[in-house]
Parts: sequence; structure tokens; C-alpha cells
Amino acid sequence: MHFDLADLRLFIHVAEAPSLTQGARRAHLSLAAASTRIKELEAQLDARLLYRNSRGVELTPAGRRLLEHARHVMRQVDMLKGEFADGGSGTTGHIRIFANTTAVTEFMPEILARFLAERPGVTVDLQERLTRDIIRGVMDGSTDLGITAGPITAPGLERLHFSTDRLALVVPADHPLAARGRVTLDDTLRYPHISLHDGSTLLAFLREQVESRGAELILRIQVSSFEAVCRMVEAGVGIGVIPESAAQRHRRTMDLAIVALDEPWAVRERDLLVRELEALPACVRALIEAVQAYGRQAGEPAAATGTSTAASD
Repeated sequence: MHFDLADLRLFIHVAEAPSLTQGARRAHLSLAAASTRIKELEAQLDARLLYRNSRGVELTPAGRRLLEHARHVMRQVDMLKGEFADGGSGTTGHIRIFANTTAVTEFMPEILARFLAERPGVTVDLQERLTRDIIRGVMDGSTDLGITAGPITAPGLERLHFSTDRLALVVPADHPLAARGRVTLDDTLRYPHISLHDGSTLLAFLREQVESRGAELILRIQVSSFEAVCRMVEAGVGIGVIPESAAQRHRRTMDLAIVALDEPWAVRERDLLVRELEALPACVRALIEAVQAYGRQAGEPAAATGTSTAASD
């Protein structure tokens, strides 16, 4: 049985699109050529890999198995190319990252700006994902690196703790809750909230906490950044729950009050997730070191690598 690497990469593109047309475009092939290659791959494996419908394609069980193997093969090929292209220095390569909202909007842009300026041969694909999708992506090899906050369950993955933050409540300076030293989530639910957009990890997490109380989160407006949340809070539109580090930064230029959240889940441990640290390309290991350095500068020494088997905070 002979596998063409171009066919495996095409199959990955189609599976991730998920559309034969979009997959062909990513592989720089015509739709007819891509369709022919997929059919030849199915014939060689004697298995149907895709269900085709009006919305695109869906992987069959055989297709899901092939995708896992194809990603592993291509990751090894890319690693081999990178190691020999730059002598293992980590100055070339491509890194895919699945991260939570705080990482994407708050600290990764700063880290990546310095990291990429020093490595013109490295490219990065940074995507905001929900925690469950981050964990799944690292497990199945669709991403090289995951960044999460809070307790998670990720059996078999290596977790590298790099910093700790807290969730806090931001309110207008003259708000009734501003004089309180600490508040619970229940204390906030009578007031309209300002939140991030649907699909953000923080909003999904807060909704879970509110729903577990049998309550409802009153959303006045949803915005795209923590800065926008703070702008709305300052204007008296509502209140918001955001990372304390972001709240402290924006309070320097806005008239805000920060109130501690008296909840066990308010402390948010930040972790990097990988399948196997030593097996990663040099450029990914270099980025991990850069993120850990950020954590040390923030006053949080990076902990030793560990294998996660249960949820922890």
C-alpha cells in the first residue's frame, strides 16, 4: 500500500474545511482533481472516507481514523523538514494554536509579536476555541498547542502551568456593589451584564455557573474585547466579569471599581497543553519557552510538566 503525502494533506484540508471545494482550494487543486484524488484514496484503502451532502462533507468512521493517522504522519514530515531546514534552531516552521479568549485577546498577541519578529521563518495560526475543543484538538493532533484556564480534565496530555489569574467583577465607580469588598456570583445576577461574544470561553463558562444555580444571566450587550467590556461598564451600561489582570490594566485609564469574586472557581490556573513535549518541533518548544517566560515575568514560576488525569484547579 502506497500513500502519497499530497493526498494525505489534501484529505486533511477537506476534513477540516469541511468541504471538498474549500479543501481543494487550500490544496491549490481544481475541484475535479481533488475529487479524483479522494476517490483514488478510498479505492486504495477499500473504504469510504466521506459522506457527501448539500452542506459539504462528513467523515465516516474510516475517515476519522485516517484523519488521525494523516495528521500524525504530516506532523512528523513537517517536523523533519523543520529540523533539517534550520538545524533544529526553531527558526522555521508552522505552529497551530487553539486558545481561550483571554489568551487570544490579552497576552498571546504581545508574546507572538516578539517571538515572530525574532523568527521570520515561522508562521502561526492562532484560533479561539472553547475549552473542550482545545483539549480535543490537542488529543487528535489538529493543533500543536492548547492554552486553557481553569480546571480541566485532559487524560494523557502534558500540562505546563505558566501563570495564575483571577476572575473579578468590574462595575462603575458609583455602583452599589463598588463598596463591597467581595461579592458572589449570585450577588451580581440582579444586574445586567456586559459580556464577550457568543463562542468565547469566558461567556460559556459563566453561563454554566449561572445555569447550575437555576438562574439566568441577564445580558445587556455583547462585545468583542475586555477593553470594550470596561468601556461599557464605565458608561454605566452594566457590570462585567473579566480576568483581574485585564481589569487592573483598563482601570488605569477608566473610572472603574474592581470587586473580588468570592467563588472557588474565580482563581484561574493557566496551562499549556501538548501531547508530547519532547516530540514537538523546535519552533513549538521555543514558543512554549516564550510563554513560560511571560508567566515568570508576571510573577508566576512555570511548574514542571505533568500528565493530567483528572480535573484540578
